[in-house]
Amino acid sequence: MLNEVLKETKDKMQSTLSVFEEDLHGIRGNRASTALVDRLSVEYYGQPTEMRQLANISTPEPMTIMIRPYDKTAVKAIEHAIQEANIGINPNVDGDVIRLNMPPLTRERRQEMVKLLGKRTEDARIAIRNIRRSANDDIKMLEDEKEIGEDQAHRGRDQVQELTDQFIEKIEDAAKVKETDITEV
Repeated sequence: MLNEVLKETKDKMQSTLSVFEEDLHGIRGNRASTALVDRLSVEYYGQPTEMRQLANISTPEPMTIMIRPYDKTAVKAIEHAIQEANIGINPNVDGDVIRLNMPPLTRERRQEMVKLLGKRTEDARIAIRNIRRSANDDIKMLEDEKEIGEDQAHRGRDQVQELTDQFIEKIEDAAKVKETDITEV
């Protein structure tokens, strides 16, 4: 019973960390990243479709994202989606290729990005703590129903706290790396 709670807790925390790391890719750093646009929704034949399903997205140069649609008729729809996404970059259409030239980040923009990073980091920490609370509630319920003893419950809460500390540290580490990427000139 307790092992199931611990395994489920670890899985949920790992999932939260993965979502956070994926989210970090969408925050613009110092170099061009395909993650900035690969999940953008494009209206394609009346259906919202992720850009990565419609085009090959690459970074041929450190400050350039190149989008090569599989279907040349999707160029206009992709260009429109980028403009609508308001990511601060105007698409340059060159035949059947779209180029996004990343302007250098200004100090103000860097500060905005760091502030956004801080908010997302705090949201991830809160999510981890909510998982901890839920696990501790489950352990308390097992103890109240006499499925586990007091000592086991205490050990279980200690293990949940260890998991919480580990995952919050991983979130902090990932945030520090991203902040360095944003603030590096």
